[in-house]
Amino acid sequence: MSSFDRLSLRPDLAKFNPLSRILFYDDFDEGINGWCELIGNHDGDLDKVRAVTADLRPPQLSNCTFFDIGTHGSMNGTYALKLATRPRAGHMSQCIKRLTFVSRGLVRFEAYFAFKAEQLFEPVEGWDGNVDLSELNFGDFTFSNDVCEGDQGVRYHCALRYLNTTDEGKLVQTWMYKTSVQPSTKMVMSGMVLPNQDYHVVHPGDWQPVPDGYQPLCYNELPSKINWHYLRWDFDTRLRRNTELQVNGKTMDLRNLPVPVYDHRYKGLNNLLNFCMDVRTHKPVRNFLYVDSVLVSVDW
Repeated sequence: MSSFDRLSLRPDLAKFNPLSRILFYDDFDEGINGWCELIGNHDGDLDKVRAVTADLRPPQLSNCTFFDIGTHGSMNGTYALKLATRPRAGHMSQCIKRLTFVSRGLVRFEAYFAFKAEQLFEPVEGWDGNVDLSELNFGDFTFSNDVCEGDQGVRYHCALRYLNTTDEGKLVQTWMYKTSVQPSTKMVMSGMVLPNQDYHVVHPGDWQPVPDGYQPLCYNELPSKINWHYLRWDFDTRLRRNTELQVNGKTMDLRNLPVPVYDHRYKGLNNLLNFCMDVRTHKPVRNFLYVDSVLVSVDW
């Protein structure tokens, strides 16, 4: 039976384009499916959790209800996974799903997502009846992984960020990749790095634009209008590299982009394969990332 024939038996999967083996499929109408809040390392004393990882907020199952229209619902069904920041500049909400891998190889992450800033009710100057200025209140969102090849093995994170605006609220609308490792609790405690402000990188500026990564997405005219976007992200754990990113009809070649690798080793992370999603606000306005469904497949 061909891949097309198999997918035709499951219409809910037909919107994806998986590799030969489906590792997991998460329809959030069926539950939270193992996606949980990430918290920093501690020894039982929560006061020892680093500030950057102490308040990443648990994901929610949301029927996408708004003050003006009532219940919007997800792309297929009622519930989407929702990440919500606090209304504090620089705050990030992140969720994680933890697995291990059987073999190294190509991994494909697919999802349908939408993003919004919270509705503000103060009068806004410059509104033309079309462009909603709340788009300037949305910061960024990131899809990332955490891979470790064995006990005392090589560890790295791939991370792709959609930078919607700068900290000053200027539209950028560009996909970015990171150029430094993600500071770990071990690194901060040992004095290897200072406590970081951006969870993913040593210094906030350690990001570069993906080549041909400029891509305005469909924010739409109101914070209550949700338009779902397709995302496909391929990475290769044999090569320790991103491979390709597709968002709707735009495909970006990532094969030549470097992925930072830790120069020291970590124990207890044999065959680690984690997936993360996050959203970050640059202003004192809550930002939201909605995910209708996720499918991860492999070529193992």
